Amino acid sequence: MSLLQIGPHTVQPPVVLAPMAGITNAPFRTLCREFSGGKGLFVSEMITTRALVERNEKTMQLIHFDETEKPRSIQLYGVDPDTVGKAARMIAEENLADHIDLNFGCPVPKVTRKGGGSALPYKRNLLRSILREAVANAGALPVTMKMRKGIDDDHITYLDAGRIAAEEGITAIALHGRTAAQHYGGTADWDAIARLKEHVPEIPVLGNGDIWSADDARRMMRETGCDGVVVGRGCLGRPWLFGDLVAAFEGTGPQAGGREVAFAQPTLKEVAAVMLRHATLLGEWIGDEARGVIDFRKHVAWYTKGFSIGSEMRRSLAVTSSLDELDALLSELDLDQPWPVGADGPRGRTSGRNRVVLPDGWLEDPYDCAGVDADAELDTSGG
Repeated sequence: MSLLQIGPHTVQPPVVLAPMAGITNAPFRTLCREFSGGKGLFVSEMITTRALVERNEKTMQLIHFDETEKPRSIQLYGVDPDTVGKAARMIAEENLADHIDLNFGCPVPKVTRKGGGSALPYKRNLLRSILREAVANAGALPVTMKMRKGIDDDHITYLDAGRIAAEEGITAIALHGRTAAQHYGGTADWDAIARLKEHVPEIPVLGNGDIWSADDARRMMRETGCDGVVVGRGCLGRPWLFGDLVAAFEGTGPQAGGREVAFAQPTLKEVAAVMLRHATLLGEWIGDEARGVIDFRKHVAWYTKGFSIGSEMRRSLAVTSSLDELDALLSELDLDQPWPVGADGPRGRTSGRNRVVLPDGWLEDPYDCAGVDADAELDTSGG
């Protein structure tokens, strides 16, 4: 079985939960870890370095890990080398985590227009300064990074960024095989993952993009030679996918025509039980049942995709505000429904190609190390 080494941490199988803002909080990580038997690496949702250094109350809650989470993994998002360094030092000195991941993949316009996220690696010297400060201040903690191919097809940055990362002591690199312009549309370019692996053979390269099943993960590793996979949208409403992944990599999953097939194809009754547990965990984590159920609402469509439920019931499930109400509605469903054909595949955002909004003059000099507007550090997703 393939192994992934992140500093002193052996990730077996080589599967990583991608950080997703508002999604990969402690309750969701708990569900994914339970299905995987604790195997794999489960990264926190994105934490802005400025908010961490300032000890923002919400941020300090987001970095709380359950005692069973080992290794504890935090993803940081920052645009200022000094602030990133302070955040890394804080994590190391206060024993807040065992691994730091840096996000350079966010394609959201309100971030890229300030020069942050997937726009930042275009400024090679600024990227180098951020990575250098993170590594220098993290002590013994391994530092990794996640990025995209570039801004658009005319401004590809991943090979230069990968070489800079290797030179500055980054332990591993995850590449989402899309540009910022693609957002989450089209098809991920797995060939780019293969090229990055060839370009920086001295450190592990992880592939990200269009992994909807365990078979996709195995196929990506075979086709690209990457050292591991990062799973994001594929596990939305499907935390049991991590059980599939473990089974596939350990060779215990079912086969069909020489291909791994879904190990967990739950009935609607089993899905409903996971939904209720997810909402319960959110309420316990937030400290308020109603707020937990309200936060869970965004997951309803992902969990119920493909099942015969009816539009009215879907709307009702998406406006619940108590566990009893959620439980009662779920009990009204035809819970004997088997896993629906076509339920696998794309989930979450599927927006297509867009023009990337950038600061004025951003593309004039790729080596200009001018600072990025601090407003680029916004609480947003990064993929």
